[in-house]
Amino acid sequence: MRRFFIIAVAVVFGLALLSMTATYTIRFTEAGVLTTFGKADPESSVKREPGLYFKWPEPIQSITTYDTRARFLQQPLEQHQTLDDRQLVIEPYCTWRVSDPLKFFQRFSGAGDRAGQHYDEAARLIGTTLRSAMSETSRFRITELFPSGSTPSKIPDLEKRVLAVVQAAGLANSGVEVVDLGITRINFPEATTKEVMESMKAGRDALVQELKARGESEAQQITSAAEANASKIEAFARTHAAEIRQKGDLEAAQYIKQMSENPELAVFLKNIEFIRETLANRMTLFFSTNMPGFQLMRLNAMDDKEGAVRGVPGVSGLMETATPPTRPAEGRP
Repeated sequence: MRRFFIIAVAVVFGLALLSMTATYTIRFTEAGVLTTFGKADPESSVKREPGLYFKWPEPIQSITTYDTRARFLQQPLEQHQTLDDRQLVIEPYCTWRVSDPLKFFQRFSGAGDRAGQHYDEAARLIGTTLRSAMSETSRFRITELFPSGSTPSKIPDLEKRVLAVVQAAGLANSGVEVVDLGITRINFPEATTKEVMESMKAGRDALVQELKARGESEAQQITSAAEANASKIEAFARTHAAEIRQKGDLEAAQYIKQMSENPELAVFLKNIEFIRETLANRMTLFFSTNMPGFQLMRLNAMDDKEGAVRGVPGVSGLMETATPPTRPAEGRP
């Protein structure tokens, strides 16, 4: 019985070992390259569909799987020169992936048997290419990369040019695709930092002067418009006042004419109007009768200078003029 158990365990262990060496699995994020005696067949070696596959045990056949998802590569800081001979310390990065597993295997399988070794060799190649492509920095001035005011920076243009150079460097022949590229950080040497700060200060001063000149111009326009409107309003007011004054003169002319015919009566009526308006509020006031408007309050206001009773000034004369003369009685001398 014990012998049978040992044999059963050995069979199970052998089957498990055989299944491990005769099968392999491709995940949905992977692609595999199946080699026979170390050689890959372009037609049947690449396995992209996820699932369980069978193969001959090693060393007859072996499988190398690659993760086809994007991988991140960060480059160290390196100094580069701009078009205007300024130095910048730039730290770029890129994301890449295995686009063609067969080409990738053929290009980097010499680095070792494991996929990790192939990734490391590919990262070294991409890093070298990226460092060379960063020479595109020399096509830009430092004032273009770090402009003052509202002018947009050309750092995105630099990233696009570097990406184009990397993609055109033949990495696709190695089964590598550079997906994206960018700049993580830009530092300045001490001398360059001072120059950049001076340039930024000059740009800010120019912007301040521009804004100040624009504000003064707008203020001048507003002031001119306000003065023009004020002149129009003043001219209109003067014209309207002249019209009112002329109309008042025309309306007052007839009253002035009537008053000029009998000035004493006009003065008397004005005194009466003044007394009526003054005493209408039922107030007790103490004024001298010699003050203008209060002469009629005197007891002898209706008398003339000789003391004779005259009555209303100007009315007696009007009455005498209006009364026809009497005829003498007939028969009398």
